[in-house]
Amino acid sequence: MSEKNGSERKTQERTVKQHKGGRWTWLPQAVCFLALFGMILLPVSYMVRTNGDVKDRFAGFYAEKKDSLDVVMIGSSPVFPYYAAPKLWGETGIAMYPLSTNVQRPAAMKYLMAEAEKTQSPQLYIFEMRMFTMTEEGLTDNMAYTRGVTDNMRYSLLRAEAIQGLVPEDDEEGRLSYYFDIMKYHTNWKMLAMPSEWKNMFYHNSHPLKGYTFRDEVGPQPMPDIADVEGEKPIPPEQEACLKELLLTLQKGNQDALFLVSPYGESAQEQQMFHYMEGIVASYGYPFLNMNDYYDEIGIVFEEDFADYGSHTNAVGAEKCTDFLKEYLQEHYSLPDHRGDASYASWDESYQLWKKRQEEAVETVRERIAKGEYAEIVEE
Repeated sequence: MSEKNGSERKTQERTVKQHKGGRWTWLPQAVCFLALFGMILLPVSYMVRTNGDVKDRFAGFYAEKKDSLDVVMIGSSPVFPYYAAPKLWGETGIAMYPLSTNVQRPAAMKYLMAEAEKTQSPQLYIFEMRMFTMTEEGLTDNMAYTRGVTDNMRYSLLRAEAIQGLVPEDDEEGRLSYYFDIMKYHTNWKMLAMPSEWKNMFYHNSHPLKGYTFRDEVGPQPMPDIADVEGEKPIPPEQEACLKELLLTLQKGNQDALFLVSPYGESAQEQQMFHYMEGIVASYGYPFLNMNDYYDEIGIVFEEDFADYGSHTNAVGAEKCTDFLKEYLQEHYSLPDHRGDASYASWDESYQLWKKRQEEAVETVRERIAKGEYAEIVEE
């Protein structure tokens, strides 16, 4: 063998060895990146997420003590301004917390239930059903609705799974900006100067009202004329599939659930859709409570009890809805009364805060009605 050929062979052998060893040369860098992300980028990522009620609500959920919640309520915006968890606690000792976001897609419910199961073992899940009347196309036109869920979950494999399930592969922003949402909010550096956001650096910050949001506006509308509406109308097929999957998940986990529709200015067509949903839910052995069938029992007054023209209750309507739900839960479930338990001291504080702010909100609502000062109508 010539000296030249021998030299070429040695070069080839070195190249093969370098190639084999190079397969794992990225590992130390990856480990360093993950460590850096966990120590610095992760809390910064949490802090620069857009602040507001939803962020505070989720951070508050994560701050609740492990296995301390009796009820977790999941759904869209008819959840957090309708049902005052501090009031329910103060009058029953039931600890209920809302995992709700604006215009929440029904497809997100199973992921939020799984997220709740990481730290809580509630005796009851309550699912608000209004969004099941809407097509998925209408809900994905604005992916901010999806981000309301994914951008408020802690980083985890479940969060990645939720992104895969909720975000299309061809999303214009790309899934990567959902997985690492700091890419979306990296310009929000001003958030780092806000003391309130330093409390959110681990997404673990107790909510003073246990996820409830006060509304003191008034937007009147006539009571819907749906008392005599009969018959059923199918819901969008994608939502029906989502509902059945959710029901199967509950059955497999042997978990109790209540499917609920909050009172609002619904149409006859929507009422027929709720009839259709009720049939599906009942076939799986779960109760369906359409509060639009109980206007008189609730005492709801559409001209006074809504903040935005029949869409969401103000503080006056919320107190009535909470009372009705409270009576339903006491009649149909055996939920514990934790009052007097020192580990629930923060709930006592929330109840006292709710009572104070409720008095103020009711007074504001009454003044606005007397003066005819009604909420601005937002054109969609």
